Amino acid sequence: MIDAIRRCRTGQLGHVLLQCKTCRKEHWAGRSCGNRHCPNCGHTRTLRWLDKQTRRLLPVHHFLVTFTVPKELRSLLRGNQRAGYRMLFDAGGQTIRDLGESSRYLKGCTLGFFGVLHTWGRDPMVYHPHVHFVVPGGGVNESEGRWQSTPENFLFPHAALVKVYKGKFADCLRRETLHDQVAPEVWRKTWTVDVKPVGDGKAVLKSLAPYVHSVALSDKRIVACDEQSVTFRYTPTGKKRSVTRNVQGTEFVRGFVQHTLPSGFQKVRYYGWMSPNCGIDLDEVRWLVWLFLGWTYWLAARPPLEDSSPQQTPRCQHCGGELRCVLITDHLDRVLYSHALPYLDSG
Repeated sequence: MIDAIRRCRTGQLGHVLLQCKTCRKEHWAGRSCGNRHCPNCGHTRTLRWLDKQTRRLLPVHHFLVTFTVPKELRSLLRGNQRAGYRMLFDAGGQTIRDLGESSRYLKGCTLGFFGVLHTWGRDPMVYHPHVHFVVPGGGVNESEGRWQSTPENFLFPHAALVKVYKGKFADCLRRETLHDQVAPEVWRKTWTVDVKPVGDGKAVLKSLAPYVHSVALSDKRIVACDEQSVTFRYTPTGKKRSVTRNVQGTEFVRGFVQHTLPSGFQKVRYYGWMSPNCGIDLDEVRWLVWLFLGWTYWLAARPPLEDSSPQQTPRCQHCGGELRCVLITDHLDRVLYSHALPYLDSG
């Protein structure tokens, strides 16, 4: 992984020859590594994910529910990443589902939501695993065939959220035979769980999107680097002004690597009617919401949405014309493709 990132766009992974359709000028570029942890790659995938999720948002209020673990458990999760991250998802998802079933506003409803895993906070050198769940403020009452809404500023009681989550996480630890490795005093601590209204959800999606297809630190936050150290910028929690931090090169690499995910692990997971495996289709849910809002007359005259998925079209630096790919080589500069074809760099 580190070797792929180190060689990304340097030409060591091969080259791409692009030709301007207008002025016919040729442009050579190094190929991207495509690794999901690379800070240079993933820009196009991020834009597409943001566009897709924004289009899937329902026209209702949303909540952001964040589950984390006490710092005493962080080393346990880091030493058992696949199981540890799965426990964060399972405990958090089950907590939202169970509290929804017992809530007076959502009783009898099926919920739909999704979660995004983060393993860092403001300072990327600090290991801080947590999951952000984006939860629409309502659910589908299947027995009555209608959308059932929550108040705009209330989803679940905070005390109940913490209590249920702590119990669910303990059950997950027992399932993974890791419960005995947790000190008893950890269960007497107050666990940090946060729930807050986020309006229509668009702003929170925009804040989560950059971390779906990249890890910890973007290039623009690196202030300086040399053979010995790296200086980067971050904004401490509760502060409005950014500060800089200088770390040794080996410490910087160690801090970055601790955020890499196990092979094949999905850092975004969908639940309820947001899951493709659910018997309730998202379009059906949207129709129930429209009925709830009284929008059906307006929808009858509304034209269908056009696909607005962002497309990255490379442009000529000299004339601004559109570039087309005419040649792709491998790491030994052997020709892989020698005819015009679409090529979208992942960065």
